[in-house]
Amino acid sequence: MLKWALVFFVISLVAGFFGFSGVSAGAATIARWLFFAAVAIFVALLVMGILAGEALF
Repeated sequence: MLKWALVFFVISLVAGFFGFSGVSAGAATIARWLFFAAVAIFVALLVMGILAGEALF
């Protein structure tokens, strides 16, 4: 998911460089959502891993 966030970020930079501000804004929004979704999934899995570790020991 972070790979796709990076891809959309690069698309946003290239589109902004060439003056396509609408495309740039859209790609930046998608990249931002994908990044925060990946961070949320990471935090959820981290918490579940910590709780599962405490249940075993």
